Amino acid sequence: MSTEENPAAAPRSLAEALRGRDDVSLAALLRSRPDLITPVPTDLTQLATRAGTRASVVRALERLDRFTLQTAQALAIASDPATYAELLGLMAGDDGDPAVSAALPHALGTLRAQALVWGGDDRLRLVRTARELLAPSPQHPSPTGLGPTVREAGAGISPGRVQEILATAGLPSTHDSVSALNALAGLFDDPERMSALLDQAPSESVEVLERLVWGPPYGQVTADPAPRLRWLLDRGLLLPTAPGTVVLPREVALRLRAGRAHRTTEPVPPPVEAAAAHRPQMVDATAAGQAYTALATVEELLKDWHEGGPAVLRAGGLSVRDLKRTAVALDVPEPVAAFWVELAYTAGLLASDGEADERYAATPAYDEWREEPAGERWARLATAWLAATRTPGLVGERDAKDRTLSALGPGLDRSAAPEVRHRVLALLAGLPEGAAPDAGSLLARLRWERPPRADRTGGGAPSPYARRTPAPPAEGTRGVAARAGGSGAPGYPADGASGAGGEDDLRSRLARWTLAEAEMLGVTGRGALSSHGRALIGAPPAPRRADTRTEPRGPGDKLPVHHRQTPLPPALSPAEQATAAAAAARLLDPLLPEPLDHVLLQADLTAVAPGPLERPLADVLGVLADVESKGGATVYRFTPASVRRALDAGQSAADLHAFLAAHSRTPVPQPLAYLIDDVARRHGHLRVGAASSYVRCDDDAVLNEILADKRAAGLGLRRLAPTVLAARTDPAALLEGLRAMGFAPAAESAEGDVLIARADAYRTPPRTPPEPVPDGPPVPDDTLLAAAIRAVRAGDLAFTAPRKPVGGEAGATPGELPRTTAAETLAGLQAAVLTNDTLWIGYVNAEGGASQRVIAPIRVEGGFVTAYDHTADEVRTYPLHRITGVAELAE
Repeated sequence: MSTEENPAAAPRSLAEALRGRDDVSLAALLRSRPDLITPVPTDLTQLATRAGTRASVVRALERLDRFTLQTAQALAIASDPATYAELLGLMAGDDGDPAVSAALPHALGTLRAQALVWGGDDRLRLVRTARELLAPSPQHPSPTGLGPTVREAGAGISPGRVQEILATAGLPSTHDSVSALNALAGLFDDPERMSALLDQAPSESVEVLERLVWGPPYGQVTADPAPRLRWLLDRGLLLPTAPGTVVLPREVALRLRAGRAHRTTEPVPPPVEAAAAHRPQMVDATAAGQAYTALATVEELLKDWHEGGPAVLRAGGLSVRDLKRTAVALDVPEPVAAFWVELAYTAGLLASDGEADERYAATPAYDEWREEPAGERWARLATAWLAATRTPGLVGERDAKDRTLSALGPGLDRSAAPEVRHRVLALLAGLPEGAAPDAGSLLARLRWERPPRADRTGGGAPSPYARRTPAPPAEGTRGVAARAGGSGAPGYPADGASGAGGEDDLRSRLARWTLAEAEMLGVTGRGALSSHGRALIGAPPAPRRADTRTEPRGPGDKLPVHHRQTPLPPALSPAEQATAAAAAARLLDPLLPEPLDHVLLQADLTAVAPGPLERPLADVLGVLADVESKGGATVYRFTPASVRRALDAGQSAADLHAFLAAHSRTPVPQPLAYLIDDVARRHGHLRVGAASSYVRCDDDAVLNEILADKRAAGLGLRRLAPTVLAARTDPAALLEGLRAMGFAPAAESAEGDVLIARADAYRTPPRTPPEPVPDGPPVPDDTLLAAAIRAVRAGDLAFTAPRKPVGGEAGATPGELPRTTAAETLAGLQAAVLTNDTLWIGYVNAEGGASQRVIAPIRVEGGFVTAYDHTADEVRTYPLHRITGVAELAE
């Protein structure tokens, strides 16, 4: 039976509407609005109250798509309550729009499911807070561009003036202003009479109405209005709201708009168009090449910081100078370098060491990561990138306190980043296989799914009123027309966006950064989602292209894709994400080049690696030679310093000769062999230890040469014995000083053994990756939802149970705790144990919080009552001295 047939069945409040829902519907509500379950409400009345709070409603409105939001905005200007027919008229207009008619039930169902609208189709009610947020007012213009109703705008007009307007409009006079304004509103609501009135209007007056009809509806007039304005004012088509300010009443605007609340309704999401199409094999190959480059770049970054990276700023993060040095070392622009640094930090491969002189360095997890297969290493980076809230694109911008945001520093977290990344990749997954998206259509789709703040809270074109000037200050505020202009629309200043509603809002910027970062990381290739990128987000197989072109035919040629694309994949749980990452790694592994076990030695003291090298070979060669150039083939150069570095690491000349002979496809060039032997012959001839430090050498002539050299003056050397020199400097400085003089000393321990220097010896203590900053409370899982709904149902059952009057009074005040003496309380509880009755008690906890509970006592002993608590849906024990009183439940 509908509510029209049975009015008594219609819910009178949101709490009653929630009480009529089943558990599946309540679970859907709590899943879509997780803030309602933090903490778990005690009953459905508290849940309804929480669902109507301003913070919760704003959060819910921010997650509506454009058409659903337009539906809520239309309800905000409709009568309260409204009928479905009235809402349909506001959305589809007098002529009707089939697309709007088809999409409106789903949008209304979404608003109902999220507890923003309640009531049947004959009595639709928008929750009060949402109506206050979305309804037009001088302080907060509505995105609909509509103004107040005739009754609202005419409330401040004198009764005599109202009667004059009635007479001029051809209506009979009334006995009071209320009935007069009702009569005027009835005129504007009547299509025939309204058409007849407008037919009498001068063309100049009609032009004024046409300029105001789509908003903003406010304008400014002088003390002596022009005839075209006077004609409108005399008939109530414009009403004064403040001295010098007039407004177009809502009824007039709707009649001029043919009943439409919005100039343009968007019931269907805009399609994501393909700008180009490529062969899937080419996309995967390009993405795999980018993935290999990503792995090599991260390794190169952390290898450069093996012995301790840049210092940590006092406020946290990298300095601008260190970021520039890193960019030069990686041979990339600074924004790209910031991305790689942040990616390594997000993946837990990089952190600060926590020392007094704090520096950045690789973590122990980096050593584990290096030993994993290439596909798994890439999947670990890509998974960390997907879930990260840190946003490298903000590096270099300024925060709200005008401080520069630095890489690895605070202030880079944006909670919307993971969702935007997933949505962008999901939209790419909906395109045909190998199709690269048109960025403009992709951003338009994202803005439809989550409209910018200006579309939610007001804004639009500047007022087109005849004088084109803002209204004067009224009641201490600026002119409404000025505030409603597009340049003054509220934006995201805290997020560094340049303006809301335009393409530079935060979500649009995050989407652009996602496209660029996905290409650098190898998730996409040539702009199209790769097969391993598709597996990474758990997307289904790509749809096949109907158009077999591999490139656009000409400039601006696009491949349109209908809006009914493949269903977008949902966000994955942590377990599902781990499974998806493993699948992506399996797909990527065959596309990556196989590591090589050889190099090509050349006579100019260089070695060419024609591809990626096996880990042991790369590690040894990285110590023995310096990287001269990178690319498809890496060129290494051998120098005296690099050979000495290998000798310092514990290698001998024979080891180096054997290593090169085993891993070179070409004979070892004679110049390289001579270089190794020459450096090895002099290596370790001098020995440096701690005296503070000392130098010892069996050849006293060499020591004489050192003492005679003017460059040794700063070392503070003096002879202790024919073969020993002492120095004031520490061993490390002494080593560097002697090497700068052209010698090749070796460090030795206190026992006289040669110390072996490891290039990768320094690591931070174990560190955990940075936790993403959540965008509000996390979505509850099914177990928590089931427990929460069970507790809410139990609490609501206890709260709504009929109760007898407290203390014998005629009635009990709602919310009043039962009050009885200690003897009466004990007697009532003992009697309930014997009769197995249920009681209503008042209880004060240890913190002093008072609550009402419905319990079924089981036993009373030792100053405690053990009972089944219907409110908590479990057995609990309560101290008797904390019970304020007991009362029986009504039959």
